[in-house]
Amino acid sequence: MTVVLGLTGSIGMGKSTVARMFAEEGLPVFDADATVHQLQGPGGALVAAIEARFPDTTGPAGVNRTALAEAVFGDPVARAALEAIVHPAVAAERARFLTDHATAPLVVLDVPLLFEAGGWQSVDEIAVVSASAEVQRARVLARDGMTEERFARILAAQLPDAEKRARADYVIATDVPVEKTRAAVRALIACLVQRPGG
Repeated sequence: MTVVLGLTGSIGMGKSTVARMFAEEGLPVFDADATVHQLQGPGGALVAAIEARFPDTTGPAGVNRTALAEAVFGDPVARAALEAIVHPAVAAERARFLTDHATAPLVVLDVPLLFEAGGWQSVDEIAVVSASAEVQRARVLARDGMTEERFARILAAQLPDAEKRARADYVIATDVPVEKTRAAVRALIACLVQRPGG
């Protein structure tokens, strides 16, 4: 029986780094963000539907993510319409991934909005990647094009880190030496693979 681990964490917490560590240990990892990029990229399956609902937000390179973000920002109806296009397509890709790896003892679903979008209900265990607020802020504000205002908007759309940690089965820290984080990943894999049914 495959154990499905949901991996999540707020912006700047180091989730992508931790997801890569799981992959480096040989585990199948489903990257929800990468799947969305593919579906919205050049020739992507969702480009036509997004253009039909949100005119002038796509082009030869696929969806213009900045234009689309502006089209839905502050508009709950528009955001819900976008989610109605994107979420079923991502769910279908996730189902295909789980079928493809049905014999693996452990698989990882890397989903940034695991709690916010309700995905936590369809995993067996949840690991939250976390760091101090100071480390998070420094990492995010160092990104190209990031501003204090944009960072605040992103945080407002995400469940607070403290609440994610409280709801997690496991917390993986990234404001520690990288080898300590890697050791935590390896220990978690060992724990989940050895548990009954895993």
